[in-house]
Amino acid sequence: MLREVALSLAERQNLDLVLISPNAVPPVAKVMDYGKYRYDRQKREKEAKKKQKVIEIKEIRLSTSIEQHDLEVKASMAKKFLEGGDKLKVSLRFKGRERGRTDRGFEVVQRFTEAIKEYGMPEKSPAFEGRSLIVIVNPVPPKKEKAGAATSADASATVAADIPAAAPPPAAAIPAIPAQQKKAKGPSDEMDL
Repeated sequence: MLREVALSLAERQNLDLVLISPNAVPPVAKVMDYGKYRYDRQKREKEAKKKQKVIEIKEIRLSTSIEQHDLEVKASMAKKFLEGGDKLKVSLRFKGRERGRTDRGFEVVQRFTEAIKEYGMPEKSPAFEGRSLIVIVNPVPPKKEKAGAATSADASATVAADIPAAAPPPAAAIPAIPAQQKKAKGPSDEMDL
């Protein structure tokens, strides 16, 4: 239809004439409430931003002479970061004479990645950036349980409820827990001076 006819039609309905495809022959226009359209579009964009997860890169710094307990503490912090969905940058800086013994740095980074392997996997093998050994660790995606597994768990719970409780096993059937072993020496205990 002609432009003037479309404009008069839009005015009679108290709506706007919006040009959808200006380069088409003939141009395509639509009669709509443009203010409501903009509002709905902004609302959808806000909802999309809310659902969007921003991935941050958290950094943990290690040293070649780190003790086992300190490594475990840093690993527990790394696990929290990875559970939160953040990437992790593990860096180990070599200072002074440590640059001559890079093998110790690789050992420390290897022990660290082994400690957090359930929560994150390295993108690639450790690499040098200047005087630092760097490795980026990506979080492991959470495992989703299947709907069928939940129904079978409910069914087994109802079956278990029908079975009477059994008596606890005799003390002789419970295996003894071995005494805690002596702490193993780490690479820092064997340092050359």
